[in-house]
Amino acid sequence: MAEAASPPAPRHGGLAALGHRDFRLFMAARFLSGLAIQAYNVGLGWHVWDVTRSALALGLVGLAVFVPNLVFALASGEVADRFDRRLVASIAFATMGTAALGVLVCVVLDVRSATPIYAFAALLGTARAFGNPSTQALLPTLVPRELFANAVALGSSAWQVSTIAGPALGGLLYAIGPEAAFGSAVAAFAVASASIFRVTPRPPVVPPEKPSLDRLFAGIRFIRSRPAIFGAISLDLFAVLLGGATALLPIYAREILATGPWGLGLLRSAPALGAAATAIFLAHRPLRRRSGITMFTAVAVFGLATIGFGLSTALVPAVGFLTVLGASDMVSVFVRQTLVQHDTPDEMRGRVSAVNSVFIGASNELGEFESGLLAALLGPVGAVVIGGVGTLLVAGLWAHLFPELRRRDKLAE
Repeated sequence: MAEAASPPAPRHGGLAALGHRDFRLFMAARFLSGLAIQAYNVGLGWHVWDVTRSALALGLVGLAVFVPNLVFALASGEVADRFDRRLVASIAFATMGTAALGVLVCVVLDVRSATPIYAFAALLGTARAFGNPSTQALLPTLVPRELFANAVALGSSAWQVSTIAGPALGGLLYAIGPEAAFGSAVAAFAVASASIFRVTPRPPVVPPEKPSLDRLFAGIRFIRSRPAIFGAISLDLFAVLLGGATALLPIYAREILATGPWGLGLLRSAPALGAAATAIFLAHRPLRRRSGITMFTAVAVFGLATIGFGLSTALVPAVGFLTVLGASDMVSVFVRQTLVQHDTPDEMRGRVSAVNSVFIGASNELGEFESGLLAALLGPVGAVVIGGVGTLLVAGLWAHLFPELRRRDKLAE
C-alpha cells in the first residue's frame, strides 16, 4: 500500500509574510513613510546649506531630531505597551506630515533663517520618538512566529527600497522646486498614517495598572540583563555614531564632488540601494548560523566603506562605497532587530523598542551632529575618515567585551 503523501512544508522565506493583510498594510505604511522621510531629508539638507553655508547647522538639525528621542524614550515605550500601537503609529505619521508642512510654509514664505527649521525638526523627532517603538513592537504581532524573520527582512526591504527612491525622487523634485519636494513628503506621510490605521486593532498587552518608575525603567533593565541584546544595540550605536557621514552629503555633493541636488539624491540613495539588495537576499536566504560573528564582520566592512567614501573625489566611487556601506549596515540591522524582537516578551516589546529607538536615534541623528561638529573643526574629509577608523576600533573592542554576542550562532535560539 502506497504511503500517503506528506503535507507540503510551510513556506518561511520569500514573500510568505505578505499573505497576511495586516502585514501588507504595515509594509505600505513603512514604505510611504520611508519615502517621505528621505525626500524630506534631501530637501532639508539642501535648504539648510543654502540658507546657512554651515556644516554645524547641518549637524544641529540632527541634534534637534535626536533630543526628543532621548527625552521621551521611557514614556514612549510605556505608551506603546499600554495603548493601541497602530493608533499611536498613525498619529505619529500624521505629526511628521505636520512637521514637513511647517518646513514647506517656511520655504514658500522665503524664511532665511534655520531657527524655525530646528523647531520643525524637533517636532518630527518627537513624532518618531513615539512612532518608532509602536511600529517596531507592532510588527511581531502581524504574522505567525515562524514567519517573523521573513517579516523583518521584507519590512526592511520596503524601508530600504523607499530610501532608494526617496532621495532620488526628493533630489529631482527639489531641482524642480523645494515646494514640490516638501509637498510630496506631506502627502506621503498622510497616506502612511491612513494605511497603518487600517491595521486590525490589537488590545494592549499590559494590565491596566498605574504607570510607575519601575515600569518605565523595565526596558533598560531587561536589555542590560541580556548581554547579546545589549551588545548588539550598543555596537550599532557607536559604530554608526562614529561612522555616520550622511549629514555631510550636501557638502560632499556641492563642494567636493561638484554635483547638484540630483547628485545629492543619488548619494543618499546609494546606501539604501545596498541595504535593499541585502534585505531582499536575507528574505530569501535567511541568516541561519554564525550570526554574531557575521554582525561584527559587517560593522568592520561598514567602517572600511566609510573611510573609502571619505577619501573619494569623484561621484562614481563615492556612490560605490556608500552602496557597500548600506549593504553592511543592513546585515547589522537585520541581526539586531531580529535578535531584540525575538528575545523580548510581547508585554515588554514597547519599552524595549523605545530604548532601542533611542540607540538608533543616537547613532543616526546624534551621529549627524557629531559629524557636523567634527567637520566644522577638521573639514568634511577628516571628519568622515576619523569616523570610519573609530568604527573599526569599536568593532574590535565590542567583540572582546561581548563574547556572548560574538559566539551567538542562531538568531532564534
